[in-house]
Amino acid sequence: MRNEMMHRPIVKQEIVDYLRTSQKQIPGELGKIQKEANEKGVPIIPHETVVFLQFLMGQLKPKQILEIGTAIGFSSSLMAKYAGQDAHVTTIDRFDVMIRQAKETYQRLGNEEQVTLLEGQAADIFPTLTGPYDFIFMDSAKSKYIEFLPECLRLLRKGGVLMVDDIFQAGTVLDPIETIPRSQRTIHRKLKLFLDTINTHPDLTTSLLPLGDGVALITKEADVITFAPRD
Repeated sequence: MRNEMMHRPIVKQEIVDYLRTSQKQIPGELGKIQKEANEKGVPIIPHETVVFLQFLMGQLKPKQILEIGTAIGFSSSLMAKYAGQDAHVTTIDRFDVMIRQAKETYQRLGNEEQVTLLEGQAADIFPTLTGPYDFIFMDSAKSKYIEFLPECLRLLRKGGVLMVDDIFQAGTVLDPIETIPRSQRTIHRKLKLFLDTINTHPDLTTSLLPLGDGVALITKEADVITFAPRD
């Protein structure tokens, strides 16, 4: 379950340490869950991304939220808490161990009515969803980002925000593919294609942030987003 990339910051380690220790910690039971996960090495979003997502929820106040990649249910609970009581989060995961832990998290926090957990492959679940969602948070298999992008944008309302986590592979996404271990080359190619797509598409506005292993914020500027065929 350990994500090695989370331990290879893309900015100076001193800055990362400052962001993680000097910014306010999450209070209450949710904060305890965050602390326990960090102590056990359970992969959740790092604290600098936690604080940013908390701030973003308070500013955008989305009512309908979709998450791809539930993990232990921490980030979906974070969004539910800070988007407001009338917000609802729909989250998708396919791993039994994560689903079990997420259910325990929701029961512990008492937010089961505010969060709907869909169990299964995202590619199978997407066609059953109609949206529109005000905010989508994608933190799943990195090689799937480019494949999931059209469905996320179909489900996102015009003017809505898609936030994508872990986009830089500890900065190696910019390295020549020949220097990448063969086992990581598929992720490398697909992440690079994903970044090229969101940075150049005429109907998307994108901002990239060096939080954690990199975050992309994407705003949908047209009702329907189309993509040129890929080779």
